[in-house]
Amino acid sequence: MPVFPDEQVRIFKTLFKGREDVFAVRWEKVGKSGYMPAYDLNWDEFSKHKASGGTLKDFPYKQFSKLTDQRIISHLTGREVIGLYTLLADNSSWFIVADFDEVLTSKKSWVEECRIFIEACNQFKLPAYLERSRSGKGGHVWIFFDANYPAYRSRKIILHILEFAGIISPFDKNSNYDRLFPNQDYHSGKGMGNLISLPLQKKAYENNNSCFIDPVSMTSFNDQWSFLQNIQRVPVERLDVIFNTIANSTTNGKQISENTIPGQNGIQVILNNQILI
Repeated sequence: MPVFPDEQVRIFKTLFKGREDVFAVRWEKVGKSGYMPAYDLNWDEFSKHKASGGTLKDFPYKQFSKLTDQRIISHLTGREVIGLYTLLADNSSWFIVADFDEVLTSKKSWVEECRIFIEACNQFKLPAYLERSRSGKGGHVWIFFDANYPAYRSRKIILHILEFAGIISPFDKNSNYDRLFPNQDYHSGKGMGNLISLPLQKKAYENNNSCFIDPVSMTSFNDQWSFLQNIQRVPVERLDVIFNTIANSTTNGKQISENTIPGQNGIQVILNNQILI
């Protein structure tokens, strides 16, 4: 295993926190790719099981691998690509991420929409940070918390801000916005929820992807570790204030959304029991 600075591993772990009892690894085979949970198992026993027609899915003697420092280093040095399950067992998370993928039919580029979203987050006093995705054709906007926070609350906050910024709308489906991580308020009881690929994977980073970038210039920060060390994490008390403000704006079960949509020449849209423009 390559040697990697302990301090950099510590910085990485303090920010990118998800489930530690299980994580995913990326696989590629014959033009296909995906993620699957990492397992600890006896390979001799599994080989016998496979020779008799069994598969990993029905192999009974396996258990989830824990996300150790060594596996994080394996990701950072390019030996594998690790995906983090973001939703903890208590339905909370340490961060929330808005995922933007390039959509050719969108009126704006994913870059423009990321900038609009980040500016809207700033208006709500939520520091937000842009990572260019592994493919280079999209971005992840990260917001980190100073403690784990209920996913149903953080998701409601971010969905509200996406609407406030005019990025998602019942009238326009052609947005580059794709989803949130975590993508569920609560565990369904099946599976482990969605996962996000961790940043700074060496092979992607060498192509100037999977790294944090300046949303204005779209250039990557020269010292990613110094950048990460200075990231501001939102106090959960601040999240509570925003959540309660949004909740209090709901009347008779109808969400009231009143704001000036950026880039729309001051048009004001009020959604209540009726639509006023």
